[in-house]
Amino acid sequence: MMRRSGSWLLAIYALALGVPALAQPGPTPHEQGAFRVDSIAERNVARLPDGPLYWRIETFPRLADAEAAAGSLSLAAEHSGRAWLFTIGPAGGATPGGTRIAEIGPVPIVPASQYLLRVNRAGGPPGAMTPVHSHAGSEAFFVLAGQLSQRTPHGVSRVEAGRAMNGHGPDMAMQLTSSGTTDLDQLVLFVVDANRPFSSPASFE
Repeated sequence: MMRRSGSWLLAIYALALGVPALAQPGPTPHEQGAFRVDSIAERNVARLPDGPLYWRIETFPRLADAEAAAGSLSLAAEHSGRAWLFTIGPAGGATPGGTRIAEIGPVPIVPASQYLLRVNRAGGPPGAMTPVHSHAGSEAFFVLAGQLSQRTPHGVSRVEAGRAMNGHGPDMAMQLTSSGTTDLDQLVLFVVDANRPFSSPASFE
């Protein structure tokens, strides 16, 4: 079942310890940088289509329109005054009534008996960063404002506002930083094994 959260602040320790954002009562920013994370939509699905899969990001005039157009592999949410629809499926798809913003992929998929599809909004002021952590699946990023830097064992990748970045596969150690000169605001799209902890502490060797 899909659900949305109206809260915005989430203590960054929740990300490292795998605590769901919606379970946090009265979260507080991390002392060393207020990197904020909030789940705005999620659902569990039993299986995914065969073949390469992509995240399709679309906008709609109203949230009700996005919800009405959502399929079994879609998540509808409202953020930054816009109604969004996030759909995972083959490349080149389109949802009637929607305006395509980005298509990200192919998304690394981990074999699982059940999947969690989740969209987070995340960000913070320049210099804010997450602890080093990993996820039980893949994530993709779409930056709305500011600049995102992602550090992994493969190096550092940066994404500017209006651009997307495909994530790595499961259990990849990573650290995210708001690396621009203005506040970072981003959408983060996850496909993870629903039977494992969503996020876990990690380290760089």
